[in-house]
Amino acid sequence: MFKILQVTASYKPAFIYGGPTISVSRLCEALEKTANKVTVLTTTANGDKDFDIEEGDLKIIDGVSLVYFHRKTKDHSHWSPGLLKYLNKHISQYDIVHIQAWWNLVSMGAAFICKIKNKRIVLSPRGTLSSYTFGSKRNPFKRIFHITIGNWLLKNAYFLVSSEKEGEDIKSIIKNPYIKVIPNLIQLADWESPLIDNKISAELKLVFFSRIEKKKGLEFMLKALNKADFNFVFDIYGSGEVDYIAELKSVISPSIQCKINWKGSVFGDDKFRLLQAYDLMVLPSYDENFANVVIESLSVGTAVLITRKVGLSDYVEKQGLGWICEQSTDKIIAILKTINEDRKELIRISQVAPALIQTDFSEQNLIKQYITFYNSVLKSTS
Repeated sequence: MFKILQVTASYKPAFIYGGPTISVSRLCEALEKTANKVTVLTTTANGDKDFDIEEGDLKIIDGVSLVYFHRKTKDHSHWSPGLLKYLNKHISQYDIVHIQAWWNLVSMGAAFICKIKNKRIVLSPRGTLSSYTFGSKRNPFKRIFHITIGNWLLKNAYFLVSSEKEGEDIKSIIKNPYIKVIPNLIQLADWESPLIDNKISAELKLVFFSRIEKKKGLEFMLKALNKADFNFVFDIYGSGEVDYIAELKSVISPSIQCKINWKGSVFGDDKFRLLQAYDLMVLPSYDENFANVVIESLSVGTAVLITRKVGLSDYVEKQGLGWICEQSTDKIIAILKTINEDRKELIRISQVAPALIQTDFSEQNLIKQYITFYNSVLKSTS
């Protein structure tokens, strides 16, 4: 048995931050079910607002112990002096320090404390150390920080990533990193035989189910559908900045506006029944280290159309659970036409995907891999 400290700038129910919030909480809950003790240090962050929780309050959420701290900033920097002070005082009590995500002052501050205390860290970047992030012309600060300070902070860190793609991204920016790949622990649908009647409906039912932000490449799907000569419906679930959503709406042809529905955000188990009602989940992203929604969709038998930049694209392609596309409107619409003309592949995927996902991404199997990894970290640092 060992004591694990998880350091994360946000925790559920701060679902506004998307997949990482879900993945981190699932991991902590699964670890708590083992003989190991988990403590989470986090902030009251919930978007541009904060949860009404006192500084230093201990909460138990689904069996996991959390200590909450206020943040001084209301943006993604998450500056929280109280959290870092607590970590500095109590770090010796823990066997493993696992930091979630990178580009925020909670994570970087925690890494600095571990560095000066000679405590090696486990870091799960959650997609924040990628070629996409460093390639952004809007973020020269990140590249400068990484060269001057980040490399030093992350030297000898253990990188725990969710896909081979994320591992390759880290290798391109960190010299000789130690990398372990274990898929995210995510909630799966609790039924094994999804309905398939919806796969032979008159219209092709498409769904997007994620945060609405530029990284998701949603504009490619919308522009492709402008060229559709078949019957379809495209429902978009998620929230985003008002100006950006307006920008996306501006690319939609008036002739198809009635076929595109902006549904807002959905949380909880309802997402599974929603996803099951569609033929195809689309995610034309520029960059995704994993993409929980891919597994969630497949767990209910809904096939996926994703780009090569999605971390799970290799798995989807190898197992034949969907289509891999480029960020090209012509190529996307060509794939959609092929799918629409012959629904047999959709039906096949709906029949085989749920059982395959239940096996490959079962909590029982994955948590054993996490425990083995933590044990290897302890042995190498003892």
